Amino acid sequence: QVQLVESGGGLVQTGGSLRLSCAASANINGIVYMAWHRQAPGKTRELVADISIANGGRTNYLESVKGRFTISRDNAKNTVYLQMNNLKPEDSGVYICTIAGDWRNYWGQGTQVTVSS
Repeated sequence: QVQLVESGGGLVQTGGSLRLSCAASANINGIVYMAWHRQAPGKTRELVADISIANGGRTNYLESVKGRFTISRDNAKNTVYLQMNNLKPEDSGVYICTIAGDWRNYWGQGTQVTVSS
């Protein structure tokens, strides 16, 4: 059973940076999509950034993070990253990765990001 393990979350001050990683525990064949979502208390889960490998690596970002966050991947390592710069308190939440491949959608357990003001 493939598992996704996120890391890199933590507590940071406003304006700080964090780099999240999401690694699969085993190889996933035919990855077509990778993404990061976030879940804040009392709010619905939202898509923060994604990469559509099936569409030539096209990326997409939540409007509020454009210019501050960058999603990237390492296919050989079955890993997706999220570089987050100039963090704001409203970026706080549990960040959850997903990888679609091998005819399945895999989800991680999430990593907490807290941005203090």
